[in-house]
Amino acid sequence: MNNKKLAFYIGMIILAAVLLSILGSAFYTVQEDEHALVVRFQRIERVVSSPGLNFKIPIIEDVIYLPKPKLFHEITQSDVITADVKAMSADCFIIWEISDPQVFYQRLRTVAGAQTRVGTITYNALKNTVSTMEQREIVGSTEEQAAQIDFDESVEQETGSIDIVGDERSREYLNTVVTAIARENAEDLGITIIDVKIKSFELPHDNEQAVFRRMISERERVATFERAEGEREANFIRNEVDRRANITVSDARARAEEIRAEGESEYMRLLAEAYRGAEREEFYSFMRGLEVARASLTGNDKTLILDKDSLLAQILISP
Repeated sequence: MNNKKLAFYIGMIILAAVLLSILGSAFYTVQEDEHALVVRFQRIERVVSSPGLNFKIPIIEDVIYLPKPKLFHEITQSDVITADVKAMSADCFIIWEISDPQVFYQRLRTVAGAQTRVGTITYNALKNTVSTMEQREIVGSTEEQAAQIDFDESVEQETGSIDIVGDERSREYLNTVVTAIARENAEDLGITIIDVKIKSFELPHDNEQAVFRRMISERERVATFERAEGEREANFIRNEVDRRANITVSDARARAEEIRAEGESEYMRLLAEAYRGAEREEFYSFMRGLEVARASLTGNDKTLILDKDSLLAQILISP
């Protein structure tokens, strides 16, 4: 009898535990950042988006939670083709949210599946939009491009990032167009694409090295041209300076010769004036003789040879 009672008590305890477990599974909590889908046999019975404690039929009904906040998804770099058939690699990210949890669950089931679908929709919108634009409309002209001589307009795309030119074809315009197309294509999925931002346009990685070599070659060509222009200008300046210097020196020498000739002329005039007359001429001849004698008595040889009829010899012999 005691064994029967013990078994009865144990059974009651187990039953109570099962009942408590079932009763506990009849309640579920919804957080502020969640949507709760009450599903019965894979069919959605109701959607609860308000936070709080709620009741469901145990065992028969299950609860699936979906995020309510905005979600972020980044698309890996993908190739796109412009209207002038030039390949570029685009990199962008998407901000989206679940707008209709019931439709979302019916069409996409999981957030991971939705991310893949959102990425595909956005890439198609971006690809179709870029295909209507030429590369020069996407890649902006930089200050360096404008300064270079005969620089190929397609070279500047190799720098990595871009600026969209023009008011209509601006980066914001491109973002807006892609966002609008992607949002429209995602409406029937129970999601809303809030924004699409294009981070950069680049050349495909396979072409980067070739383009870098092309850029280096182009800049070397520009540098060579600039050096040649500088050397030509320097030669012109040097030649002009040499010409002016030669003219100045020539004029100075001519003026010096003119002044020297005037001085010698004045000297001869003064000399002639000073020694005019017989006595003065004799004195002048005597002084010139002394100067010649002094000039001759140099070095170790002090011998002076004079004509006996010369004035200096007569003076020395008979002072």
